[in-house]
Amino acid sequence: MKTLLAPIPAIVLCCVLIACNSNKTPDVRNVAVEVQTLRFERDFFDIETSNIDKSMQLLHNKYPGFLQDFLFNILALPAQPDSLPAVKNGVERFVQSYQPVKDSANIIFSNFSPITAEIINGLKHVKYYFPEYGLPRKIITFIGPIDSYGNIITADGLAIGLQLFMGKNYSLYQSEAGQQLYPLYISRRFEAAYIPVSCIKNIVSDFYPDNNVSKPLVEQMIEAGKRLYVLDKLLPQTSDTLKTGYTENQLAGCYKNEAFIWSFFVQNDLLFSADPAMTKDYMTDGPKTAVLGESAPGFIGQFVGWQIVKKWMDEKDNATLKALLATNAKTIYEEAKYKPR
Repeated sequence: MKTLLAPIPAIVLCCVLIACNSNKTPDVRNVAVEVQTLRFERDFFDIETSNIDKSMQLLHNKYPGFLQDFLFNILALPAQPDSLPAVKNGVERFVQSYQPVKDSANIIFSNFSPITAEIINGLKHVKYYFPEYGLPRKIITFIGPIDSYGNIITADGLAIGLQLFMGKNYSLYQSEAGQQLYPLYISRRFEAAYIPVSCIKNIVSDFYPDNNVSKPLVEQMIEAGKRLYVLDKLLPQTSDTLKTGYTENQLAGCYKNEAFIWSFFVQNDLLFSADPAMTKDYMTDGPKTAVLGESAPGFIGQFVGWQIVKKWMDEKDNATLKALLATNAKTIYEEAKYKPR
């Protein structure tokens, strides 16, 4: 493989961390979105373990759909007709084991309203740009196992696993078991500020699933760039560091070294490779992209695709988000003529 002739300079903090966008942000204040926030974890951890049957019935009455998802998909308890004793034992063990997490969540998320407001703002933008999409009517917070979901769309609503948003320094993440599951480059994002981004990303993936693993690298990049560009529009006030998952230094470095990064892919004939063993180095999360320098973020392909998509959209004065998603990545690549300097 060829190597980049000039090493990427050390990443430094740029003055501007949020990319400018020439398109006017729509006024969504009058877009009607009805969402109810329910704190499932509070009700669940208040169950009487001495009378689980009654407690489960009360939970079922309040959360008729989500309780089943929680027990059998999130806690992964057996769902067979004869497994009721195992379900009861599993519930009791989980409540005892995760009571400290619930107690911490009571403090960290004592007021969930600001987070709800951000999510609703994102949902209003979803409705503005994609009015045909069926928005969730409920936001349901829960506490699941540490190796379970942080955000899922269920038939009953948009469910948020608070156990993965307790703050990067939370003791559970710093433990040996926690770091085996979530090394520092992942657990540093376990902050409450990532909750709205996680929710809206999940919705974007719901109406525009990622089915591009076998495509050439440049097309995979552009598909990731499409999702990031849409996320920009749905969360226009949210920091790009939260949307990309990069640190401030990593994002600033990507912009500073944009031409070097692109040259690396061009000079090493990587753009049209569809070899999964190669493309995964640039299209999956990680602590860094070592070949580009110690400070280059993992999943750097999304940054490159994002820049290509922005250039294409800048040249399409009246292109809508729907038109962007409907245009295949190869066409976007050819028409954008992306060549940063």
